[in-house]
Amino acid sequence: MKKLRRSMLFLPGANAAMLSTSFVYKPDSIMFDLEDAVSIKEKDSARLLVAQTLKLPVYKEHGIETVVRINALNTPFGLKDLEAVVRAGVDVVRLPMTNSAEDIHELEAQVERIEKECGREVGSTKLMAAIESAQAVVNAVSIAKSSPRLIGIALAAFDYLVDMQTERGDGTELFYARCAVLHAARVAGIDAFDVVYSNVNDDEGFLKEVSLIKKLGYNGKSLINPRQIELLHNAYAPTASEVENAKKVVEAAEEGERKGLGVVSLNGKMIDAPIIARAQKTIELAKYSGVRKEI
Repeated sequence: MKKLRRSMLFLPGANAAMLSTSFVYKPDSIMFDLEDAVSIKEKDSARLLVAQTLKLPVYKEHGIETVVRINALNTPFGLKDLEAVVRAGVDVVRLPMTNSAEDIHELEAQVERIEKECGREVGSTKLMAAIESAQAVVNAVSIAKSSPRLIGIALAAFDYLVDMQTERGDGTELFYARCAVLHAARVAGIDAFDVVYSNVNDDEGFLKEVSLIKKLGYNGKSLINPRQIELLHNAYAPTASEVENAKKVVEAAEEGERKGLGVVSLNGKMIDAPIIARAQKTIELAKYSGVRKEI
């Protein structure tokens, strides 16, 4: 099954205690943050901490993808961050404030140089673009298609909403950006990640937002608190009835193939290739995540 990226947990790169134990929360991806979550005076120590953490085998043992948000390459810290984390074996580098495809091309060139210098397989370091401005939203398709290394694009709300001269509300303020980012990701065949939900005590509001992005088609969501992981994974899990229906679809399709039927139906409804593919995906997801629990 394709790598699931439902949850991407942000962790401050300077927090040694969280870095050493974060794998116990079992997110799909952990994003060590060297940018906004780290003060200027802690940049160098955080970089060393994260590089050492990346060398621990525990993340691969638990199937957790490692992501690092570096500082922008036009800052005094960005290239130092990149050198350290690529050499340490990071899975994915997240570039903040990605405004154009050229930003990814510049990052890609630096990553390839570092891989060659340290003996890492060229192409093994993947990339993620953070969409954080009106310009980035408008350029989302070209950004999403900019590199074969790109595994996803992530919408980040704070700077985008400042740029748009508005603020977080009922979701209306993010609707266009969410749709633009998602369509760009689908055009490029990569994943799309939704914004952080910052009120960690509002489970109802969080789940309402998760329901929206799941219906839109987002692969997952950025998180800032470990307690949101289980809520998110459960919301993305199929229900028992969905799994049962999916099995019936697959069984009907297999029976039709055995009989050489050109058209297959179930309960009076035609079953075509997209419906079969979705049913197979539902069954695979249930094997990985279980069925949804009622909350």
